[in-house]
Amino acid sequence: MGVVYIAGGCLWGVQAYIKTLPGVVFTEAGRANGNSRTLVGDYDGYAECVKTEFDSTVVTIKELMGYLFEIIDPYSLNKQGEDVGEKYRTGVYSEVSEHLEEVKAFLRGRSDFDRIVVEVLPLTNYVKSAEEHQDRLDRCPNDYCHIPQELLSKYRRT
Repeated sequence: MGVVYIAGGCLWGVQAYIKTLPGVVFTEAGRANGNSRTLVGDYDGYAECVKTEFDSTVVTIKELMGYLFEIIDPYSLNKQGEDVGEKYRTGVYSEVSEHLEEVKAFLRGRSDFDRIVVEVLPLTNYVKSAEEHQDRLDRCPNDYCHIPQELLSKYRRT
């Protein structure tokens, strides 16, 4: 099993989407690379993210990146849909350097590489989001989400 932390704007939709992908076995809403280990207090530089545990015999980092690029605007800095701010930046974080190298190779292989603003960094801090944010769209399907409904259910297993 591998673990990466994927930021793609508001984590509600990102988690709803990622958990439907082939090979993904666990997701958790959280905050990556902030300066504190708490959910209390002022914004501390974190990116909203989804901790993504995956079976690397079923899905690769390259494939996960392809899926991510279906739901983000990779040229938009600190904004996805109507969600604006540094915490909504796009990025991929990992404690495994090979994962980060695979992400960078994916990005370099794209013809639009020079325009992409997806952050690729080692994970230095992770804080699980409050329970109210876990699987939020399952419980509150009418909440705002920047990801179109047809993409949210594109890979849903029946």
